[in-house]
Amino acid sequence: MILTFIQFLIVLASIFIGARIGGIGLGIFGMIGLAILVFFFGLQPGEAPIDVMLMILAVITAAATLQAAKGLDYMVYLAEKILRSKPSAITFLGPLVCYLFTFLAGTGHIAYSLLPIISEIATQSKIRPERPLSISVIASQQAITASPISAATAALLTPALLGGQGITLSHILMISIPATLTGVLVGALISNYMGKELEQDPEYLKRLKAGLIATNVDGDQKSSIQNDKRAKRSVLIFLLGVALVVLLGSLENLRPSFNVNGQVQRLRMPEAIEMIMMVTAGLILFFSKVNINKVPSSSVFLAGIQAVVAIFGIAWLGNTFFQGNLKFFQESIHSIVTQYNFLFALALFIMSIFLFSQAATVRTLYPLGIALGISPWALLAMYPAVNGYFFIPNYPTVVAAINFDRTGSTRIGKYLLNHSFQVPGIVSTIIAVSMGFLLISFI
Repeated sequence: MILTFIQFLIVLASIFIGARIGGIGLGIFGMIGLAILVFFFGLQPGEAPIDVMLMILAVITAAATLQAAKGLDYMVYLAEKILRSKPSAITFLGPLVCYLFTFLAGTGHIAYSLLPIISEIATQSKIRPERPLSISVIASQQAITASPISAATAALLTPALLGGQGITLSHILMISIPATLTGVLVGALISNYMGKELEQDPEYLKRLKAGLIATNVDGDQKSSIQNDKRAKRSVLIFLLGVALVVLLGSLENLRPSFNVNGQVQRLRMPEAIEMIMMVTAGLILFFSKVNINKVPSSSVFLAGIQAVVAIFGIAWLGNTFFQGNLKFFQESIHSIVTQYNFLFALALFIMSIFLFSQAATVRTLYPLGIALGISPWALLAMYPAVNGYFFIPNYPTVVAAINFDRTGSTRIGKYLLNHSFQVPGIVSTIIAVSMGFLLISFI
């Protein structure tokens, strides 16, 4: 038990130091922790998350190609039209648009383009920007656990996790989409009553008096992107690729089958996702005449590569630790966790706070959940619990939302954890997980 505790401290230290450094630091220090467990404590290395890494590479290649073709810019242009159609409902429209775009793109980084638009529309409409901005950031996180092409969903689908427990992509979408959407809508309802009205907020009035907030911003500027046919084609191709992933994940019979040693085996979803997304990237390159040199230098690609490195180190570290101490966990917490599933959901939430990644959290803790004998359906219901990295306000989308709010209403509190994203984040996560358990009771 003492050795297990020391090893656990090494895992936590690796995560903490890596998270503080940021970027690929999480993966590098995760690998340092892994080396310590293997060379000094004699633990056998667990399974490296190769499938997950390859799927993320394929997806970010397609998304980065879309960005290079200005497809993401065109999607943002469409989002702006939707948001400006009813500015008084920005607290509800903002998060729904962020959710939709993250769902389609498979990455929450698209929120960076939407947040300044949401902030501007809220300010012009005299709506406290904190309200739509806070829940929009949470929506972009919740949508990751509903997207068919996100790294987290790809991780969940691998044979080593729920993909090997009879759970298909259609099952994930049937539970996660309504669960997370319900969580976001309830979170938006709560956010709609957060804080004072904008014109009564002392910080806003102070900035307005100091001339720091322009009151005549033109929000109707049209971008040339609306007439860019290559951008439109890239979006169409990308959406068709996403639709094909959903179709093959939902209807297993559509996937090719092979005779392996006298047994018929279907093409696995990880391999299907990898091929479809790379083909999608190729089609965008061809039909939208993209400069291929712009793809690896795009912000989406760079962020995705950092995610691959982080998952490589930290997920492998976590898998090695839990597999090496599996007997201890089975004897100590098996009965408690299987009887009170919410305790494992809490563990997922806490781990995601430190890992800053839904996919890394899935890859780190779900093998333990399966080994403990927790129902795969219960594990599916708990999937939205991996969205806890809003808890400490240092994630890039959280920081970006604070900076985009010119009124100062979106802020980090005096005690660090009492920030603008805490209430909508916790409410949305609890509602999503609860809704997930409700939905699986009907299946």
